[in-house]
Amino acid sequence: MISGLGRDGKVQEARNVFDKMPYKDNVSYASMITVYLKNDDLRNAEKIFQIVPEAEASVVVNSAMIDAYAKACRMEEACRVFDEMPERNVYSWTSLISGYIRIGQIDEARRLFDQMPDKSAVTWTTMILGYARSGLIMESRELFDQMPEKNVVAWTSIVKSYVENKQIDEARKLFDKMPFRNLYSWNIMISGYLDNKRVGEAIELFRVMMPQSNAVTWTSMVTGLAKNGLIKAAREYFDQMPKKDVAAWNAMITAYTDDGLMIEANELFNLMPEKNAVSWNAVITGYARNDPGYEALKHLALMLRTCYRPNDITITSALTACESMQELMQVHALVILLGFDSVTSISNAFVTMYSRSGDLEAAEDVFKALQDKDIVSWTAMILAYSNHGYGKYALQVFACMLRSGTKPNHITFVGVLSACSHAGFIEKGRRIFDSMRNGYGLEPKAEHYSCLVDLLGRAGHIIEAVKVVNGMPPEKKDGALIGTLLGACNLHGNVDVANQLEEKLLEMDPTGSGGYVLLANLYAGQGKWDDLARVRKKMKDKQVRKVAGFSQITVKDKTYAFFVGGNSHPQVKEIYAMLRETLLPPMKDIAYLHNNPFILV
Repeated sequence: MISGLGRDGKVQEARNVFDKMPYKDNVSYASMITVYLKNDDLRNAEKIFQIVPEAEASVVVNSAMIDAYAKACRMEEACRVFDEMPERNVYSWTSLISGYIRIGQIDEARRLFDQMPDKSAVTWTTMILGYARSGLIMESRELFDQMPEKNVVAWTSIVKSYVENKQIDEARKLFDKMPFRNLYSWNIMISGYLDNKRVGEAIELFRVMMPQSNAVTWTSMVTGLAKNGLIKAAREYFDQMPKKDVAAWNAMITAYTDDGLMIEANELFNLMPEKNAVSWNAVITGYARNDPGYEALKHLALMLRTCYRPNDITITSALTACESMQELMQVHALVILLGFDSVTSISNAFVTMYSRSGDLEAAEDVFKALQDKDIVSWTAMILAYSNHGYGKYALQVFACMLRSGTKPNHITFVGVLSACSHAGFIEKGRRIFDSMRNGYGLEPKAEHYSCLVDLLGRAGHIIEAVKVVNGMPPEKKDGALIGTLLGACNLHGNVDVANQLEEKLLEMDPTGSGGYVLLANLYAGQGKWDDLARVRKKMKDKQVRKVAGFSQITVKDKTYAFFVGGNSHPQVKEIYAMLRETLLPPMKDIAYLHNNPFILV
């Protein structure tokens, strides 16, 4: 009863049966522990394990906990249980070996493997795949050759090892030598060809094994052909499938959404005889990615009317489809209603979305309520403060993150360095940039150099910024970085450095309008009319056109776009009148127009 209820996901009911048992033996404890573990509840499994009487602490119970600890990468606890076992079976040895492979300690896994008195085929294949997934294909093959009795699982494992390391020809040689093949062997080889863009060989192999193919094989063909850009061929195979399961339907719908073909995806979705959560997620994600309208949220509403409960993937996709604060708040209310507000990944997405929508206070509230903050949580809040110009608060969050023991990543440093730039913390920015390599072992990327150059440039340290650019690895220099330095020259009127950068920028980005516009503004602001004429002539000769800047707002569910110099809005006269009479006078008072001399009204 306990095992059956656990298989159905009725964990509490299984626990009730367990608690009512007048007498429990080792099988009872093992069954309850297994129910918790299969439902991803290690904490309660541990509690049961801790109350197992010494007389009932069997090899089965202990092996189950070793496997659970190993899968959670808690190897210290796994080893403790293993060392305390009076007797061990193949399962306990193999579980511990798998744990070491999972955390990348392949040598320790091999040491245990060599000590193991009796090895099963599962143990051999575990070690063979462990070497392969660590990129040690030669060691994997040597171990396979030493295997006393090779069954179909072992043969398939070594073929898979070569496939995963993209040695397809070697995989095929072994595949052809197999004394017996099962469906999994065929599927591995076909998928290997498709993943390596060898479509013809995949089709040829599929035709050979077609009489014994199953839904997995057909679905692999559909997915693989679509990933290789052969969407029509994928649909032909889908239509030919003798029996389509829900996974095959989902694969074809996903293929259409990945290709941006939402009409075809939706038509197929509506034809599905049976849908699951993956089906709904596929179409909602597709609309969120490809359709700027309300279809993603509309399908979320339809999903809620069915018996399918949205999961974190559904919510994250719906979030990306939100175009207004009202929609964002509606999705947030749904998240709270469904109890997803404690899910870290979803809360992280809300911090980012509220920040992008301009509601920094709401982003702060979500961040503060988040109990289990990860690196994405901290980075999202740092970027939120940085993007809104609150550099001081961004650095405070960064300090709290370091105190919590969370190690920053490359994206974190982009936010922190940007915050230093906006707040004018020059010395602190220098130290943080240096700490990337010296303190955290992270090699600065182009975007980090760009932040440092922007920091120095804004503060007027143009020469130091030039030294930073000149000292960069050549592969990290790009037009955007030189453009950042040129923007600093524009801000501080440094024509000499701008002249040195002109050719370099136009060489890196000859067709982009940004560099030309920065140079033109700088020369015009300094009265260098000959230089301005030369830049404009280059733009004309290379047929470079400046893309008109625009902004947009949504009022009463209608979006209005305003282009530079545009006059298409029905209230354009009133808009320009307000600009002249209400906005320009204070702008002149703060010398904004002096720094932007080409604002025309």
